[in-house]
Amino acid sequence: MEVRGVAEELREELTRRFPGLQIVGTYTPPFRPLNSGEEESLRLTTGRSKGDILWCGLSTPKQERFMAAYIGRLPVKMMVGVGAAFDLLSGNLDEAPNWMKRCGLQWLYRLIKEPRRLWRRYLSNNPAF
Repeated sequence: MEVRGVAEELREELTRRFPGLQIVGTYTPPFRPLNSGEEESLRLTTGRSKGDILWCGLSTPKQERFMAAYIGRLPVKMMVGVGAAFDLLSGNLDEAPNWMKRCGLQWLYRLIKEPRRLWRRYLSNNPAF
């Protein structure tokens, strides 16, 4: 049985919604630092894909650390951290009600939904940022 991750689900959803969209690859890293073989494989894979933008959805602060470590080491023109956007767009996370989004309170909706996981990030890390 093939295990489908968020990246594959997102690819399917976005190409359904935007015919003609070119997604040249997906990669789901392990929940640990990459070893030298994995780093080389990622570098070669991104080079072969000829992709311009690496969309990084590893959650904060992991994605920022990943992008800082690999900027200039991967053959892409730009890296963009997107946080929970992949989970939202693939349908794996509920979106906040429209009124909360309009008021800039989507973070509060997520905090209410996942307090144990997000409280430190939203109430400690984010204000410092």
